[in-house]
Amino acid sequence: MSADFDHYAHGYDASVNDSVAFTGQDVEFYARCKAERLLEVIGRHLGDPAHQRVLDVGCGPGVTDSYLVDHVGQLVGVDTSADILETAAARNPHATYRLDDGTGLAAEPGSADVAFAICVLHHVEPDERAGFVSQLSRAVRPGGLVVVFEHNPLNPLTRVAVSRCEFDEGVRLLRAGEVDRRLRAAGLAVLERRYLQFTPFDMAWARRLDHALGWLPAGAQHYVVARRAA
Repeated sequence: MSADFDHYAHGYDASVNDSVAFTGQDVEFYARCKAERLLEVIGRHLGDPAHQRVLDVGCGPGVTDSYLVDHVGQLVGVDTSADILETAAARNPHATYRLDDGTGLAAEPGSADVAFAICVLHHVEPDERAGFVSQLSRAVRPGGLVVVFEHNPLNPLTRVAVSRCEFDEGVRLLRAGEVDRRLRAAGLAVLERRYLQFTPFDMAWARRLDHALGWLPAGAQHYVVARRAA
């Protein structure tokens, strides 16, 4: 990984908030937006999220998990930082958190219906990304989903936010096409590739705009959804 997240175990939220303050929103807003989209994706492709076992890979302090844990059947988060997992567990006592010691994803192969990673892949060294995606694929059951969210380097405000974030120093952001190719290379079938967070407004019209413009490579973030062969 390109950053030592033990150092940010108790300051993660503040670091992100500092980097996005110019948008008028905070880490909770952006986490909730992605959580809501993930639940929609699960509902469309697998059915009721309340019946799904969900694995958050690179869960960090569990900000996104707090918007998921009450809506899915089971939520497990894994991370390489023991300190940051303590923060996640305190925030989400009904989720399960496990340490990834670098040998895998701390999850049994095929144990999840959905494995997702939010803004994690750009922290993985380029020569380790294929292995990381393969681990995501192995973690889900046949027919399960892998969902990868990433910052969109084509959005200038995203680049500003990343440049201001302490633990994003020196990272190279991935375009949606690269994520798509890596998922396909792991043997996954890509189902959709979309952009989101076109505005920083927490209003119904902004959510409708996000859906309407999802094809346009201008949103602050992008995500790719893929299915493991049944």
